[in-house]
Amino acid sequence: MTGRRRRVPERKTRGKRNRLLLGAGIVAASAVTVSLACSSGGGSPTRAGLSASTSAAPTASAGSPALTPFPSPSPTRAYPLSQTPRTIPAVREHTPARGPGWRPASGARVVVDDASLADEGQLLAGELKLAYAGRTAARDGDVELDVAGSGNQESYTLTVQNRRVKITGPGEAGVFYGTRTLKQEVHGGGTAPEGVVRDAPAKPRRGLMLDIARKYFTAGWIEDRIRELGDLKFNELGLHFSDDQGFRIESTSHPEIVSKQHLSKAEVRRILALAASRHITVVPEIDSPGHLGAVIAAHPDLQLRNASGVAARGAVDISKPASAKIVDELLGEYADLFPGAYWHLGGDEYRALMVSNPAASYPQLAAAAKKRYGANAGVADLATGWLNDRANFMRGHGRTMRAWNDGFYRSSSVQPAKDIEVAYWTGKEIGARQPTEYLGAGRKLLNYNDEYLYYVLGQPQTFVYPTGQRIYEQWTPRVVRGTTAVPARYDGQILGGVFAVWCDLANSQTQDQVAAGIRMPLRATVQKLWDPRTPALSWTQFKALANQLG
Repeated sequence: MTGRRRRVPERKTRGKRNRLLLGAGIVAASAVTVSLACSSGGGSPTRAGLSASTSAAPTASAGSPALTPFPSPSPTRAYPLSQTPRTIPAVREHTPARGPGWRPASGARVVVDDASLADEGQLLAGELKLAYAGRTAARDGDVELDVAGSGNQESYTLTVQNRRVKITGPGEAGVFYGTRTLKQEVHGGGTAPEGVVRDAPAKPRRGLMLDIARKYFTAGWIEDRIRELGDLKFNELGLHFSDDQGFRIESTSHPEIVSKQHLSKAEVRRILALAASRHITVVPEIDSPGHLGAVIAAHPDLQLRNASGVAARGAVDISKPASAKIVDELLGEYADLFPGAYWHLGGDEYRALMVSNPAASYPQLAAAAKKRYGANAGVADLATGWLNDRANFMRGHGRTMRAWNDGFYRSSSVQPAKDIEVAYWTGKEIGARQPTEYLGAGRKLLNYNDEYLYYVLGQPQTFVYPTGQRIYEQWTPRVVRGTTAVPARYDGQILGGVFAVWCDLANSQTQDQVAAGIRMPLRATVQKLWDPRTPALSWTQFKALANQLG
């Protein structure tokens, strides 16, 4: 799965200047649109099209004081045309201008035009060491935040002009992302360049998933990841907190299943509050009917056994009503804890469907399937019915559900509910289907491609730690399985992607080693989710920028 890959050649661009001789004077022409997103082209900026031209961007100066007096105004002709800011992810459109730009200065403030932006304003003010002045008129040197306009709620416009910064967007999330761009622009004493940034993500779902069931991660470590994700404009954090090796969140309905090392509900609420402040939705996962070993350890009567009495690891017997009862009680408890719109039902690797003849191996499941769905029904129908029942339960809590692609069975006549999104991670299961089968049926899909986006501790089986370079140079959201992209006509059904940390060999790395190991893969992933086109920076330049920004 790994190997030597040819480095993408570094791209260089040259600015162009047209000069008009008027008598003895020289007037410099400007007004070009610049973008870091694509490799060539040009033209006027448009909100829908997002210009495809490129330009080299300035490197922020290091070691400058945090607060310096703002430069005195000079005639416009004294300033060169500004260059596109270098950020991660790269801004998709920048219209340059002539002027001094902006940097945090003594006496400068953050002001808001809408009280709903108080959290964003206070956060930015603290980060840039500015005063927060709330709802008041902006003055020279200030940063002004406002909710305005319509369209993509994650889009924003950042204008640097007349010694001020104004960030606007149709929604609070977009304004927040504008503040992240500004924060990166002035990092280390840099200057936000004069001009206008218009930016929006290509994909609406950009996530990191953590397997906190197999390995305990402290609340503080998870909070640090949320801060990192927020600055990178991710908007989802998945928590896989139940599996064979552990159940890691406090439970009041079934305390007997909870691991000794776990997060308290108070800690989870703090995590959720921090995530909300960064416009990140936490997506919980209680995987079923497989991967329930921690539940089975306290309730061995629910264990699935084959015709010979041999236990199926981690699998509950879905012919028993008590199995559904305990899972639904847990789903209900945690639906009250997690307020987000999304829920992961799991559904993968059910042991009964990983054998050559499920009906012969598990006759009780075959009998239950025929009783519920008719004489021609099989074990896959019963498992699909289980998934639909759990989806129906969570639908009652107003959630949008997803399930792993190997929980959608080709052999079943019972079909998964149409509103269950496909979390596509593998093509290695029995009866594996190509992504186009799901997309061709009209399903929406999230990309968890294990070839690029799976960080599996200890590198078991055929897994290797993914590299940021490989993601940056080879992967796009349309590369759902293996290394081949699905046809462009399906792009609109691919909602986004998730970089997943799995802890199969939990002691292979400390949590700090995990944070270091996923640092560059995360940055590469969000760059391609924000804009899947060929990046303007080479991998070497991108890595240097990441190190500069911290």
